[in-house]
Parts: sequence; C-alpha cells; structure tokens
Amino acid sequence: MAGMRRPCGFTLIEVLIVLGIFAIIGLIGARIVERVLANNETLSERGGRLLEVQRAMQILQRDLLQLSGRGVRDGLGDPVEPLLIGADGMIEFTRFGWRNPLGRPRSDLQRVGYVLQDDVLYRAYWMVLDRAPDSEPQLQQMLTGVEQIEFSALDVSGNEHSFWPPEGDYRNDPSLQLAAIVLHIDVAPFGVVERVWTVPNPDANVTSGLIGGPGGDIGDGGTAP
Repeated sequence: MAGMRRPCGFTLIEVLIVLGIFAIIGLIGARIVERVLANNETLSERGGRLLEVQRAMQILQRDLLQLSGRGVRDGLGDPVEPLLIGADGMIEFTRFGWRNPLGRPRSDLQRVGYVLQDDVLYRAYWMVLDRAPDSEPQLQQMLTGVEQIEFSALDVSGNEHSFWPPEGDYRNDPSLQLAAIVLHIDVAPFGVVERVWTVPNPDANVTSGLIGGPGGDIGDGGTAP
C-alpha cells in the first residue's frame, strides 16, 4: 500500500553475522584469559621452586662458612680429615655452631655431609663426632629435581681440585692451602648453577687436619687420642 513504512529490524543474515563476530571475540577472550592463568601458574611454580633452591643454598652456605679444623674418627677408629670431597663429587666436613638450646652435654661441633640420591639432595648429619660402629647419619631432604651436583675445592693459587685433600703434603705447602669451596649443581628448571664460598680463615680452620684441633671439643661419640 502506498505510503506505508517498512518495519525496522535486522535481517536473519545480519543477526547471524553479529552472533559470529561475538563468538569470535568470546573465543579470543577465553584464549587470552586461559593463557594469562597458565602464565600466572607457571610463574607461581617457578617462584616456589626458586624459594626452594634459595633455601637449600642458604643452609649449605651456613654450613660451609662455619668450617672447622676438627677431624673425626670413623666407626673403625680411623682418622678422617676435617674436609672430604670424594670421587662422586660429594662433600663431608666438620662445622661450628651446632645450636644446643636444651643445654645437652655435647659439643657445639657437628659433622655434616651432602649426598645425592635419586635426584634428591640430602643433608646428612651425625649426632656424634667420633663415630661408633653403629653410628648412622640422619638425612634431611634439601632439594628435589637435582640432576647432577659436584663440589670442588679451590686453593690459594687458583687451582680447582675435584678431590680434597689433594695428594702430597698439602698442609706444609702454602700454594695448596684451601681458599674456597665451589659448587656446580644442575637443578630443574634453572639448569646449571655455580656458587663459590670463600673459606673463612682457612689456615686455622680446615688445613690442620687434627683430631681435636682448633675448635676440637670432643663429642659424645669418642675421646681424643
């Protein structure tokens, strides 16, 4: 009829086009949100992992910075050096500063070591210095996901030793005095990490090799020779 206005509105095709555009926008937005949440989760996991690694390094540093020259005796009564680094790259040593809040009748020195078992780094410690045949170390889990770990010793001449003590009369050789402990650790997801700790006062602390030497209080497990 002449003069009649056509009703206003969208055609079916226009509605379908708009719905399609909104669907695409919604899909893109969902992907963005999903990616942001995944990134946040990854960052959170990495942050927690970093805290775990830092905590292990702090405990290790605390031990190494308190090296003592007090050698010990093993379960057979044989003398053991104050500091040992073996063929497997592991380390064992005597340290000062074993806290005694209960005032028990024991030394403030402690024998500790770090060992790798099934990709887990453990801190081993003995309740006595001079061991009885049945003395076994206590194991404290330090760090998981460790693919490889190696300790080495750095002497004052700048030479790195995979074994300690080195061959020869190192106690009377000034060039072989211990200067630092070096750590190479391959830990997921950060890869290889290297740390170097300077040995405090090495001549007095770790090179004497004496049973009952500097700081050499006798522990519960034996008597001095």
